[in-house]
Amino acid sequence: MFNSLSDRLNDTFDRLRGKGKLTEADISSAMREIRMALLEADVNFKVVRDFVAKTRERCMTAEVMDSLTPAQNVVKIVLDELVELLGSTESKLVLSNRIPNVIMLVGLQGSGKTTAAVKLAYLLKKQGKSPLLAACDVYRPAAADQLATLGGEIGVPVFRGDGAHPVEIAQGAIREAVDHMRDVVIVDTAGRLQIDEQMMQEAVDIKRAVKPDQVLMVVDAMTGQDIVNVVSTFAERTDFDGVIISKLDGDARGGGALSVRAVTGKPIKFVSMGEKPDSLEVFHPDRMAKRILGMGDVVGIIEKAQEMADAEQIEAAERMLRDGFTMNDMLEQMRAVKKMGGMKKILGMLPGGQRMLNQLGGNMDDSIFDKNVAIIQSMTSAERLKPSIINGQRRARIAKGSGTSPSEVNTLMKQWGEMNKMMGRMRSMANQQQQAKGKKGKKGKKGKRGRTAMPGMGNLGNMMGGMPGMGGANPFGGAGGSDMDMLRAMEQQMKGNKRF
Repeated sequence: MFNSLSDRLNDTFDRLRGKGKLTEADISSAMREIRMALLEADVNFKVVRDFVAKTRERCMTAEVMDSLTPAQNVVKIVLDELVELLGSTESKLVLSNRIPNVIMLVGLQGSGKTTAAVKLAYLLKKQGKSPLLAACDVYRPAAADQLATLGGEIGVPVFRGDGAHPVEIAQGAIREAVDHMRDVVIVDTAGRLQIDEQMMQEAVDIKRAVKPDQVLMVVDAMTGQDIVNVVSTFAERTDFDGVIISKLDGDARGGGALSVRAVTGKPIKFVSMGEKPDSLEVFHPDRMAKRILGMGDVVGIIEKAQEMADAEQIEAAERMLRDGFTMNDMLEQMRAVKKMGGMKKILGMLPGGQRMLNQLGGNMDDSIFDKNVAIIQSMTSAERLKPSIINGQRRARIAKGSGTSPSEVNTLMKQWGEMNKMMGRMRSMANQQQQAKGKKGKKGKKGKRGRTAMPGMGNLGNMMGGMPGMGGANPFGGAGGSDMDMLRAMEQQMKGNKRF
């Protein structure tokens, strides 16, 4: 979404880094470039004016001008102001002690309210809640059917009432939740292509009838400048509590999303990064600002990886350390990466990763996973457990069975070989730490666990190094240690680096 803006800002910072000392003219030129980058990204012009004025004022201080690293200070100031623009701190969804809690979604038609309602229900269900969806959009054809279908996919019931009177449907949903011990009701209201009085009054009536704990406005990130008028009107009439930005994974300029917080003063609570039910994410202003400035979101990768870890995967990681890396492990690794959103999403969350993606044409073909899965599934059980037995004749058979070429099978075997070597080094380190256990007690045991590979993920760095178009490059840095070790080291480096 913010690729163009990110590129423009980083080009400006690169020019500043090429100067030993900054002059007032240098800063003025940089501010001009930042202003043009934000305007071209479709950020509201008043927001841009205030942002650039505050940033320029801070950059003109003696602390920056006389610094030995003035360019780094400018980047830090832009980052701070961007975080402030996006909301400074994370704004969590606040629910009351009453049963049921009511969350009401408002917004224009086409903004993604219905899918946002389902994604929010899925998120709350994962947190141990028992949600109920209320289909209060009685105007859009098949809106209730769409909600019922999506709700059925995630195992959340949908209350449709008489299908004619939105206020009565919302009230009926509350009674249904009480009767069936549902602790959260999510009300999906109707929208229009443009703001009109009937839609606004209906939203006000529903709010007055059910007294929601939270009113969230769903905003399409691809709306552009018109988003300012829309959110201002909804803020005035419904006094919503926060914003859900949908379609943030699209290819629009994204400036409207940057304007919402500054225009309304309402926090962004969630962002939607895809079509699947699990694509709704809690919004972190600092992480988003770093991603816009090309600094990545290493913490986000760690959290996604930890969400996937379970007892079976931890046991599998310990077995890999003990017995070695098999093709079955590699298969699980590929599936784990796909669950995290694929290589493109992971790379985009790494420092400098978005630039690397742009150098590759802005896209990374994840179909290589499907080919590799087909190759592994064409192997026998013995070949998967002990890939070293695969000779030329077996490779030809596997290629034919998977519909691939022998060279593609060879590429996969080479990747397995590199990962197996990495696992061997980690096993050697674990053994050394185990031997030192008698001297260091529990410390040695902790050291072993700290070196365990990321459950179900093997080594992402080597895996990406084998991706077509990557030229064998490893964006995760050098070899050695586990994926979690590397990610945490990168996180610490980001915290300790003055540029960040």
